[in-house]
Amino acid sequence: MTAGNSAYRSRVRWAISINLIIRYAGLMRTMTATEASRRFSDLLDAIERGETITITRGNRPVAEIGPARRRTGADLRAALDGIEPPDDRFAEDINSALDLLTTEERDPWADV
Repeated sequence: MTAGNSAYRSRVRWAISINLIIRYAGLMRTMTATEASRRFSDLLDAIERGETITITRGNRPVAEIGPARRRTGADLRAALDGIEPPDDRFAEDINSALDLLTTEERDPWADV
């Protein structure tokens, strides 16, 4: 038995121990779509730990699911960089739209 096979078997045993059917092809973790739907909570736990898993259907990869990237205020500033700020006309349009809204709701039980 080679060291590579031993590491592979160790990872498979670990995956089975957490009730997931995850197959490892090198460093790529894969799971069938059926198993992903049955064990979605466990799948999310693995992703939350930082794993990226390829979901297969009929032995073909159909999706890769991994941890979400945390968004920050710096990301928003970078996305808005170079965009002109709203002008006075924009503020007027917002105020006109707000004037069309009413905060007074008629009581549906008043006439009963």
